[in-house]
Amino acid sequence: MRWPISIGAGGVLCLILMPPMAWAQGTSAASVAGTVKDTSGAVLPGVTVEAASPVLIEKVRSAVSDEKGEYRIIELRPGTYTVTFTLPGFAPFKRDGLELTPSFTATLNVELKVGGSRRR
Repeated sequence: MRWPISIGAGGVLCLILMPPMAWAQGTSAASVAGTVKDTSGAVLPGVTVEAASPVLIEKVRSAVSDEKGEYRIIELRPGTYTVTFTLPGFAPFKRDGLELTPSFTATLNVELKVGGSRRR
């Protein structure tokens, strides 16, 4: 009868230790954040921001800038990223080779120019 009790205690111990282990895994995640403005300095809401990297399982993670022009893409795996900003009526902006290290937030403030959809 002692054996089932020890299995139960082991199960409870696993449940107690699981949240700290899961939390510890998230501490190495990186992120990209910043503000998007136009050339006059006005903030741009609704800008699609895409972070692409071969280290991501889904290959691309995206966000949209809010009413303050701010965006944040969190829980990114460390690695090299290409970050692209697009908004209809503005020329897209692309930043290649952004290196994200563990537990780092890269601040990438961008200015979009009015114009066509030419890629840089």
